[in-house]
Amino acid sequence: MTAIEDIVVQPPQSATWQVHLDRSMWVAGVRGLMLQALHPLAMLGVWQNSNFQEDPFGRLRRTADFVGRVTFGSPQEADEIGRRVRSIHKALRIHDPATGRTHRVDDPELLLWVHCAEVSSYLEVTRRGGLGLSERQADRYLREQRKSAAYVGLHPEDVPGSCGEMDAYFKRVRPRLRVTPEAAATVRFLLWPRLPKELRLLSPGKPAYFPFGALCYYTLPGWARRMYGALPEVPRASVTAALAAFRLAANSLPEPVHDHAFMPATRDMLHASAARLGAVGYDVRKGLKGLTDPRRWPQARSAA
Repeated sequence: MTAIEDIVVQPPQSATWQVHLDRSMWVAGVRGLMLQALHPLAMLGVWQNSNFQEDPFGRLRRTADFVGRVTFGSPQEADEIGRRVRSIHKALRIHDPATGRTHRVDDPELLLWVHCAEVSSYLEVTRRGGLGLSERQADRYLREQRKSAAYVGLHPEDVPGSCGEMDAYFKRVRPRLRVTPEAAATVRFLLWPRLPKELRLLSPGKPAYFPFGALCYYTLPGWARRMYGALPEVPRASVTAALAAFRLAANSLPEPVHDHAFMPATRDMLHASAARLGAVGYDVRKGLKGLTDPRRWPQARSAA
């Protein structure tokens, strides 16, 4: 009998499955980019080594592809994308004009910052939007994400594995954060991005994006918003209500419709994952998101 760990990196029983299938992850992803930008060296790394300003949605979709593969992909797919990411990072450098020094993109400190900004955003946004995870489940999610950190080259034992450890990490790193001109430009851009060529036909509807960008901004920690000062403050309850409404609407979309936001290769990977899970007894008639319901797992179906 095939073991579940040979089928997907994180099984449907994991806390990661609950978080990463929640559609408020789109808000969390942009929020993570805004938070990452506060680390001066990490921001320079993006500024100097990517086409982020020309294709912000491309970067978000590539991040979604990585997250998807190290969650729902097979171990072989996760190993492959991990090797690819580590190879790319190994070749890239960051020039700091303030000091004249050159830094490696794969510096463990920078990799850890990017990881923590991302996964803390995923966890905090989905929970605030209404995903019912207990404190124990939230800690479990961060422990599980140590595996994802290993794919980019971090040692799992160096990565926060609980909410308490994550809070302590941010307290340690905050004195090193600041709003550089690049960070300020990034947040302005994420609030009002330039559409890529393939989406220029949607330009007339671009004003509808701003409420989404503002929602991402307002989910940032208070200390990060105070650093940026990009938008006036609004009541916390209003932000939470808006996030819950976005989550409800996004989660109501049929999976095939929602998944068109991903790159074709990501969609193929997700379809292959569903097929493998279906072959060993999971009820995948409602797609991967349907497997957040334990009644669709093999043991439940057998008992029925």
